[in-house]
Amino acid sequence: MFVYSLRGSTLKFFGVTVLALAALVTLLVFIPAAEPAMSDGVLETVEKVKFDKIKNAEDRIEFLRQFGWEVEPTPVEEVKVTIPAEFDKVYQSYNELQRKQGFDLTKYLKKEVMRYTYRVTNYPGYDGEVYVNFLVHKNKVIGGDVCSADANGFIHGLDRNIEF
Repeated sequence: MFVYSLRGSTLKFFGVTVLALAALVTLLVFIPAAEPAMSDGVLETVEKVKFDKIKNAEDRIEFLRQFGWEVEPTPVEEVKVTIPAEFDKVYQSYNELQRKQGFDLTKYLKKEVMRYTYRVTNYPGYDGEVYVNFLVHKNKVIGGDVCSADANGFIHGLDRNIEF
């Protein structure tokens, strides 16, 4: 004859453990995949975009390809610019676009940065001239935009879904 006894506390322990496992499995099944997240102030997409190690022209072109942009190999312009100590309305507005992308130019007040401008060759549904501009500080992209050259043109973030 075999006799086994259980105490009330043992039953409670196993009951709580089973409920916790059931809740965990339910959460894993019903929670959707993670959305893009902010990491170190920079937008991360499902396929992680690299914003650093931008040292030469090949790196710059490869950086733009991460967003789907094809550009002419030679930049239209490479110029050193200084982020002003105080933002006027234009810079404040432009920095709002940057913030929507996960950047913030206020971190670079009074800093000298490089601005690279390339002509985009694959902008969909638009026949005019389209340019991509981006700012680099210490081999890291700190901001950027895509814009048309027309007077009634447009400007948006490096990602087409980030509107100005």
